[in-house]
Amino acid sequence: MATLLKDNEQYLLPPADLAKEIERMQESLRDERDLRLSNSADFKNYRRRIERDGNRIAEEGKRDIIFSLLAIIDDMDKTLQCVDDVEQNLLKGVRNIRKKLQTQLETLGVFPFDSVGKLFDHDLHEAISMEEHEDIEQGTIIDELRRGYIWKNELLRPAQVRVAG
Repeated sequence: MATLLKDNEQYLLPPADLAKEIERMQESLRDERDLRLSNSADFKNYRRRIERDGNRIAEEGKRDIIFSLLAIIDDMDKTLQCVDDVEQNLLKGVRNIRKKLQTQLETLGVFPFDSVGKLFDHDLHEAISMEEHEDIEQGTIIDELRRGYIWKNELLRPAQVRVAG
């Protein structure tokens, strides 16, 4: 077995053992580097997942607020349909409020879509009733009871419609 040599008060390993020790230390450094890179990648993935989950939670919160605003627009639409000529000033005021609310929704990426005259689409519409119409193609939407809305190119709320049967 190799013995330790004393040179200037330091103990040195013989050259054969030095080569093995250097090789062992290089392997240890490679292992440590690989572990550090792996931990760094895991942390980056964790941070991305947290950001994505945080964004999803924020979007769900916005969705709840938008839904409550849509209910207000629905009520305004119903009010506007019932106004007669005597109440013109009230009508103008309600139209202005509705327009401002619709503009605010559009800044959030919420847009209504038209349904009347189009063919019924299960992905966009909710059929409330069917009515027989000989002069209208079957499956065509004849009336919209509640508007549908798109948010960020996805369906936010389906339109409630009457369909020709």
